[in-house]
Amino acid sequence: MKHKKNKIIALDKFIKDSLYNKNDGYYMSKNPFGPKGDFITSPNISIFFSEMLAIWILSIWKKLNQPKKINIIDLGGGNGEMSFNILQTLNKFPSFKNSFNLFIHEKSEFLKKKQKIKIKDKKVLWINNLKKIKKGPCLFLANEFFDALPIKQYLRENGIWKERKVKFINNENIYFVDKKTNIGLLEKKVGFKFTKNQNFLEYSESTINYLKKISKIISKENGGLLIIDYGYFDKKMKNTLRGFANHKIVNILQYYKKCDITYSLSFNFLKKIAMNNDFNISGMTTQGSFLRKLGIVERAEIISKKLPFTQKANIFYRLEKLIGKKFMGDVFKVMLLTNNKTKFKTGF
Repeated sequence: MKHKKNKIIALDKFIKDSLYNKNDGYYMSKNPFGPKGDFITSPNISIFFSEMLAIWILSIWKKLNQPKKINIIDLGGGNGEMSFNILQTLNKFPSFKNSFNLFIHEKSEFLKKKQKIKIKDKKVLWINNLKKIKKGPCLFLANEFFDALPIKQYLRENGIWKERKVKFINNENIYFVDKKTNIGLLEKKVGFKFTKNQNFLEYSESTINYLKKISKIISKENGGLLIIDYGYFDKKMKNTLRGFANHKIVNILQYYKKCDITYSLSFNFLKKIAMNNDFNISGMTTQGSFLRKLGIVERAEIISKKLPFTQKANIFYRLEKLIGKKFMGDVFKVMLLTNNKTKFKTGF
């Protein structure tokens, strides 16, 4: 998409166009995952991550009294690694094997093709709309899903709220501009006041829309939404918007359509949105704590017991990436949202 000279657009529209433009959007035209891509996600670091999620799925299935049919929904399938490994693990349990369907909710046709090459299982279905999910309890897995959705940014200067927008001189000269806005209209739209004691806001309309839809499904069918993502627990929101290319942070304006665009979720704000949409907050913790409580260290020790030193070292190097405080262990947070009937604490 070519933008007219001096055109100003909202930040979320810029992000959407940069990432999801049908012709040349970042996610629509390349595979960004892995060492040869621009970033690495937990499922690509170690198979143990997906195995722990499979164990978690089995545990909550038992908590729900082992329903004969249950739906697992991978929100944003990435390169298919997570769903593939979850399937491999779940299919080893005869009592569960015939009980579940797995849905992959993927926007990118390019990535969908990659996923379909990797995953060959009749119980896997690809969907563009959550309405296509079958009846029955639903377990939504959102691993690095919400951080890839477009956001708006607002900042307060001298008591005046402004919305950050993007100005195109042309496709090579792009700048941020801040325009005065009525922040009360945003609070009214969200449904509660949240700007007090804040000087900066990151707000995703897409995230709120997804939470509303998922809340209605879980309220009716039961289940839960497990969110694993970059984030922080601080009450004060901050500017976390950034681009990734070749495993380095880059300027999203200079790398228009050529980088991943992400931000860190304010889990405190997310919690308020969830509660406003009738979710129950079943748990909130770090990725490191979550995976440890599910038994990832014990799993690594069992697998590596009879392996040569180099292979053993590689397993624990990858494990440290997932659970170490200096790596993804603390940087990533985990939240489980359920309805008010279901209380589930495994992993928290």
